[in-house]
Amino acid sequence: MPAADQALRILSHLATRPAPVAASSLARDLELPRSTVYHLLGTLAARGFVIHLREEQRWALGTAAFELAGGYARQQPLTRLGRPIVAALSDRLGESAHLAVMSGSDVLYIVEERAPRRPALVTDVGVRLPAHLTATGRAMLAALPREQVRALYPGASAFPDRTGRGPRKPAELRELLREVRLRGYATEDGEIADGLRSVGAVVTDRAGWPVAAVAVTWPGESAREATLAAAVRDAAALLEARTTR
Repeated sequence: MPAADQALRILSHLATRPAPVAASSLARDLELPRSTVYHLLGTLAARGFVIHLREEQRWALGTAAFELAGGYARQQPLTRLGRPIVAALSDRLGESAHLAVMSGSDVLYIVEERAPRRPALVTDVGVRLPAHLTATGRAMLAALPREQVRALYPGASAFPDRTGRGPRKPAELRELLREVRLRGYATEDGEIADGLRSVGAVVTDRAGWPVAAVAVTWPGESAREATLAAAVRDAAALLEARTTR
């Protein structure tokens, strides 16, 4: 069996698992020699497609795998399916709406719908922002295995900030993401721009892996949060249904 095929089988298997996997489990599940699995994992790790979580002795997808997902999204499927949904969401709410994908520890905006007479935003198609500061990023991070989040944010140096707000160390991010999972949607209040708030909801694939997130941004107080969040969750669910059918 060609090495390329074996490597792709490893990546595909990791993408379907809810948590990092031991090399021995990969060898067993894929019916590959352990020596082959270890060799391929080493090669994939060198290129950033997988990461080795040494404390757990397990393997997970790396940031380069996220880049592939972002590349897929940029090449039309998610963009085409998401654009009318995001446009309808913006029209319905009278606020600016966005669709973003993960790209390493950033989010990459692939659809941007600006509402008339609303504040200018830093988000736009092709713009990257730190995932831990955005509603879209937090929604997707909350859907990742905790070990994967730990690999993306191993220490304080992995936490850039824009306005002096937001999590600054792994423990703070873990608590924030725990709240996102309990609430069912993510929020952001002034971490990207003063005076602006956002709510975001994740879009997952058939395996439950986050592939995108929908968000709405508005100025002012939090009084509209529940209403806007419900609409954003509906839009994310609609996009999820269209991408997985």
